[in-house]
Amino acid sequence: MNRNMNAFQYGQQELAQFRRRVLFAAIGVFLLSGALLANLVHLQVFLHEYYSTRAESNRISLSPIVPNRGNITDRNGVVLARNYSAFTLEITPDQTRDLEATIDALSELIDIQAKDRRRFKRLLEEAKTFESIPIRTRLTDEEVARFTARRYLFPGVDVKARLFRQYPEGALAAHAIGYISRINDNDLAWIEQEADKYPERNISYKGTSLIGKIGLEKQYEFELHGVTGHEQIEVDAAGRAVRMLSHTAPIPGNNLVLTLDAALQRTAEAAFGQRRGALVALDPNNGAVLALVSTPAFDPNLFVDGIRFDDWDELNANPDKPMLNRAIYSAYPPGSTFKPLMALAALSQGRRKTSHTISDPGFFSFGGRIFMDDKIGGHGSVDMLKSIIVSCNTYYYHLANDLGIDAIARFMGEVGLGARTGIDIPGESEGVLPSPEWKARRFKSREQQKWYAGETISVGIGQGYNAYTPLQMAHALANVLNHGRVFTPHLVDAVTESGTGAARRVSAQPARQISLDPDHVDFIKRAMAGVNKEGTGARAFAGAPYTSGGKTGTAQVYSLKGQRYAGQSKERLRDHSWFVAFAPLEEPRIVVAALVENGGFGSQSAAPIARQVFDHYLLGKNSDGPAPEADALPPAISPAGAQHAVLP
Repeated sequence: MNRNMNAFQYGQQELAQFRRRVLFAAIGVFLLSGALLANLVHLQVFLHEYYSTRAESNRISLSPIVPNRGNITDRNGVVLARNYSAFTLEITPDQTRDLEATIDALSELIDIQAKDRRRFKRLLEEAKTFESIPIRTRLTDEEVARFTARRYLFPGVDVKARLFRQYPEGALAAHAIGYISRINDNDLAWIEQEADKYPERNISYKGTSLIGKIGLEKQYEFELHGVTGHEQIEVDAAGRAVRMLSHTAPIPGNNLVLTLDAALQRTAEAAFGQRRGALVALDPNNGAVLALVSTPAFDPNLFVDGIRFDDWDELNANPDKPMLNRAIYSAYPPGSTFKPLMALAALSQGRRKTSHTISDPGFFSFGGRIFMDDKIGGHGSVDMLKSIIVSCNTYYYHLANDLGIDAIARFMGEVGLGARTGIDIPGESEGVLPSPEWKARRFKSREQQKWYAGETISVGIGQGYNAYTPLQMAHALANVLNHGRVFTPHLVDAVTESGTGAARRVSAQPARQISLDPDHVDFIKRAMAGVNKEGTGARAFAGAPYTSGGKTGTAQVYSLKGQRYAGQSKERLRDHSWFVAFAPLEEPRIVVAALVENGGFGSQSAAPIARQVFDHYLLGKNSDGPAPEADALPPAISPAGAQHAVLP
């Protein structure tokens, strides 16, 4: 009986334990089913749009279509940058069995270099497998024919026509136009930063491999690039294209119409010959840049498809620095071209009258030091008019001492020196407008930061710490000739919309106004006219049928420490040659600042170049040869030689 009772109790315990297990299992199944159901609801309801989009993106691929880049023309319609069609050899990866073997076989037919392979691999990482990728660009007709005859041997390989950038005039105005080349990481960062500023432009560089690097190509990149189009392509599970679903055409980039005159630019560049230097020609009435020369230059076509290593090494190793934009970046002491501005500063501040006269003994004594004039024995009795015509240093030693460095710096800053002009290409230098405040910022030690009175006297003749770009010198003179109306120099006259053809013109409204007395401005114009008629510019402008004004300048490169100047034998240690000028005298239409590195006296090298430019612009005379050097007799002592020796 007890045995049966025990068996019954044991059975009841087993049954209870089984029921608990079933209950726990049921609860587990219920929870898991609930979780699965909840997850199913979450996926089907709440994440439906997300996964639907993911699935659609796996089925549909967007392939970008790069827009045509805008053209660049001069003011007369001469094309300076355009696109042209050429054949490329392209491979579609998903249609090719063995990519490396295919490229090796192709290289036996067509010249495929190591750089082509590297570029292809880089593009392969960025592209989709169904997109064709160029392995060789700009095929010759012979190469196209050679491949076409054997095309059946290369599935997935084809010849296609693509657009390439071209600069038809080669190196002409290269520093102004700039060039395009392959996008790098810095460019991508710049695009991301700049695109945020223009949300309305829909800026996209997907599929684009080239971008403006310098000059107008860089400054107006977003105008020239256009709007990227795209194709919607259905693909299978392997990523192969099945069919096209839709096509959105790209919008070509806008075109630029420049203020530059290509014929004038060609004449100006030819006038330099093999000499290094820069020239800027402005229309003083609106700030339009008529010519912008930096020589030697470079051919921007070298960069379009990726510059070769040997070409890049040659450009970088060249001691003449052809990549340097001397017109807007390199700053030089202005020499005697500074003197008309000094005279105007004295008149404007009431520190001199035009009749004020000094007796020039050929030197200026200050603090026990001697500052030599450019003419031994001096120029005798000198008033302001004569001081500009004969370029009398002694007159401006006195004047600088009377004005003081603060007054000089204040006036020169007002007319535009020592600051960027705002020209519409990147890379402009500020130059150096010396002052006690500038020197305190420039140097670290207190002794170096101190301003010495002797330095003010040197500044008065355009030496010392003075350093300005040719653009700044042309801009400052234009501002004076305009009676203080300041126009921002600009290279682009209008942006032409690719879709409508409408032109957005660059405003020619004055940016600001300087207070200048018209009588003072007219006096400076007459004095500079005297330079070209009977002064240091007379040889260069002899026989000119138009009236003009100018001022020569000689900027010292190498200190002679007070020695007599007999001409520096080493070419790169010779003085720089300056000439600033305008014409016609009555109503100036063109202002020129010309600088010849190591060209010697301003009347010798720079002035004849300016004459050749004026003859072209005013008389229509074309010249494709270098301007001859004037037969100027050099002074017995460098105008800058002695003054450097007396600096503290």
